[in-house]
Amino acid sequence: MDKLSRQLRQDAEKIEVRVSDELDHRIAASLRSVTPEAEIVAVPKSQRPALFWWASSLTGIAAAVAVIVIVNTQQAVKPAAPAPTSIVAAVPIIDWETETAMLAGPLQQELDALQSDIKRAERKVRSDIGL
Repeated sequence: MDKLSRQLRQDAEKIEVRVSDELDHRIAASLRSVTPEAEIVAVPKSQRPALFWWASSLTGIAAAVAVIVIVNTQQAVKPAAPAPTSIVAAVPIIDWETETAMLAGPLQQELDALQSDIKRAERKVRSDIGL
């Protein structure tokens, strides 16, 4: 092993290397532009479980359904007739007999099922995030 080490040292001493000024400047510029890894602060990413996103989506859909149901179950307000003017007086006013559709039995059952699903999902999300 000593013979091999000696031979390698002798060979290394025979190697002559010259660095041009251009290469030296490029290496120096490259070293200045790179920051050591120790200085880079890693920011940990907070990942939420996949169930959180499913529960969030389900809650949004359920909220949209609830708003639609509430809007549709409100009593219809009849708009006041506009004051007749010279142009409008010639056009007869048609009184449309309209009613808001009331929920039928199957739709009410579906609404109840959706509300219970929302409550279950909410409990599950609260337990998952530790509330």
